[in-house]
Amino acid sequence: MTPLAWSAAVLTGGASRRMGSDKALLPVGGVPLALRVAGALRQAGASEVLAIGGDLERLAAAGLDARPDPHQGAGPLGGVVVALAEALHPLVVVVACDLPALDAATIAAVLAGLGDADVAFAHTDRREPLCAAWRRDVAGPVLSASFASGERAVHRAAAPLHTTDVRVDPAALRDVDEPDDLERKG
Repeated sequence: MTPLAWSAAVLTGGASRRMGSDKALLPVGGVPLALRVAGALRQAGASEVLAIGGDLERLAAAGLDARPDPHQGAGPLGGVVVALAEALHPLVVVVACDLPALDAATIAAVLAGLGDADVAFAHTDRREPLCAAWRRDVAGPVLSASFASGERAVHRAAAPLHTTDVRVDPAALRDVDEPDDLERKG
């Protein structure tokens, strides 16, 4: 059962080196990627949706609640740490901005699969650390301490937590990293 109120965050602070332009604001089907992902989170029932990092002015102009990531450039773990700290609710879904096919059903499945775990990761042919539901009060301190000690990988920082994997349709989590990906997936 999905809780009545939960928060969501879209990680929008990546460098987008392979894409050559800011992925969060890149239009796919006429809608910036970050807005597409935020829309799926809202459809799934998120009470709030934050955008963490990136071009805060442009993200806000696009209608997102954009928050700074003081760790920007240090990998996605810093963004997850900020998302958990900024969220209003004790359950937080954190996803990457470059998932144009992410849908409410996938998010709902991850939430439903959380059970008594500290974090539920979406799982296709592998664990997808940038599509996960986190229990903020347990995971936040663990991830923060791991980040402070120099860890930058989400999956390694989450190792001390009680985790679960939730099988989801791989098509929903196909990311876009390069311009050719847009033609194949957009």
